[in-house]
Amino acid sequence: EAAARGWAATPPAARAALLDRAAALMEARMDALIGPIVREAGKSLPNAISEVREAVDFLRYYAAGVRGLDGAVPLGPIACISPWNFPLAIFTGQVAAALAAGNPVLAKPAEEVPIIGSLAVALLREAGVPPAVVQLLPGDGAVGARLVADPRIQGVMFTGSTEVARLINTELARRLRGHGSPVPLVAETGGQNALVVDSSALPEQVVADVLASAFDSAGQRCSALRVLCLQEDIADRVVTMLKGAMAELTIGVPDRLPVDVGPVITAEARDTILRHVEAMRAKGHAVHALPLPEACAHGTFVAPTLIGIGAIADVQREVFGPVLHVLRYRREETEALIAAIAATGYGLTFGVHSRIDETIDHLVAAAPAGNVYVNRNLIGAVVGVQPFGGHGLSGTGPKAGGPLYLRRLLSRAPAMPPPPPVTLLPGPVGERNEYRLEPRGEVLCVATTEAGLRAQVDAALAAGNRVRLVAPAALHDALPPGQRAQVTAAPAIGPGPWSVALVEGAALAEACPIIAALPGPLRPVLRVDAAHPAPLEFLLSERSVSINTAAAGGNASLMSLE
Repeated sequence: EAAARGWAATPPAARAALLDRAAALMEARMDALIGPIVREAGKSLPNAISEVREAVDFLRYYAAGVRGLDGAVPLGPIACISPWNFPLAIFTGQVAAALAAGNPVLAKPAEEVPIIGSLAVALLREAGVPPAVVQLLPGDGAVGARLVADPRIQGVMFTGSTEVARLINTELARRLRGHGSPVPLVAETGGQNALVVDSSALPEQVVADVLASAFDSAGQRCSALRVLCLQEDIADRVVTMLKGAMAELTIGVPDRLPVDVGPVITAEARDTILRHVEAMRAKGHAVHALPLPEACAHGTFVAPTLIGIGAIADVQREVFGPVLHVLRYRREETEALIAAIAATGYGLTFGVHSRIDETIDHLVAAAPAGNVYVNRNLIGAVVGVQPFGGHGLSGTGPKAGGPLYLRRLLSRAPAMPPPPPVTLLPGPVGERNEYRLEPRGEVLCVATTEAGLRAQVDAALAAGNRVRLVAPAALHDALPPGQRAQVTAAPAIGPGPWSVALVEGAALAEACPIIAALPGPLRPVLRVDAAHPAPLEFLLSERSVSINTAAAGGNASLMSLE
């Protein structure tokens, strides 16, 4: 508690300076970090280098972001539970954001990669972050469960499976923070990521992007491509080219520069993936797998594999490895295809390959995902350029490496000016990166007083949403006539298309466990009443759209004098 008070009292500029110092140290020690990432996480050398760079980016991005948050009040101790697939970048990103916001951190790396987590913490302490403010708790899932259940924890940041995120959400819903507000959970989970390719796409470009999206990092990226949807007019040609390109991949020990595909993380992961492949083969699906080199016979290697499917529903869950499912569709089936992708409930990454502007615009608008990529691969989101995070079963938001992330780690923040609906973010020549804020669609409001009702409904409608209202019947008459058409009364809290709940303080203790137990996505709960105004930014849905502007034959923006 003393550490929490001292760190919270440290000026934001001073906290930022320490994070910048840690970034410089990490950059200078890149050589010492690459080896453990390769050995402990099984990453290739290029992937390990990219991971160090991403961790440095997170430190600098959140350091810059907190400099504009004078007067903000931190949450308190934060539990950071990070995954093995990005053991330095995601670990550092979570910890850096929590520290920047003024919170002490208890960091639990994945049990498979404790050494990398310990190196990151040592660098932060060397940079000047007090040891009591950033503490390392290595161990298995039981350690994380104890952390989440501790009433002193005031917020949880988690990257991992949807199933574990649901367990964490259920535990946190059992209690409220000291000020009577819900304990925030920032979760980034899995995805059933799809790429839709129409007949106008350039096959050579499609194959290169599919190869990277599906098989880089042995398919062990949250953003990795899981389902390739090919318009049947070009499917045979693209699949033939893809098989040829796959044959050129080098599988092996990742500390060798020529290696493209290394091992999966554990023998258990390998066996789970192989069981899926064999189950699909047994059901009659066509399976094309590369032969494993003899040198890989005794490791945890999985050969890059293609599996033909007839429908999105043929793949019931995410397969976290180098396995790509290929679906053929007719152009007139495009709408049904998008609906089937949305019906999975996941919404992390989505890709489009087309050279028809109308098709691109339509699919981008309809895409059920937080990160959308056009005529490029689906992986490698850059901090501050493609803020990363999904919707529905893929996470709670806000996006990592985005402008709202730090605000979710604060108990009170300065008012945010109304954001534009579309912001252009920096990026390389030939690429357009848009950050979009859109209405969520429907917001659940749970009110017990007229003042609370007005605070909730006014905020939800101001953000462009519809309202599902749970409130005493007498309160419904308090709504102005102009609002009633946008408000649907509900007798009780229940499932529906709403994605965030605004709950009055007196109703939180009862409402939070009910909401956490609902099927479907994890839905954030915000305390909103007369004394606690709604943060409008959390009533909007974030989307990142990254467009390869040179894909149609040239980058016209280079001719501009702007």
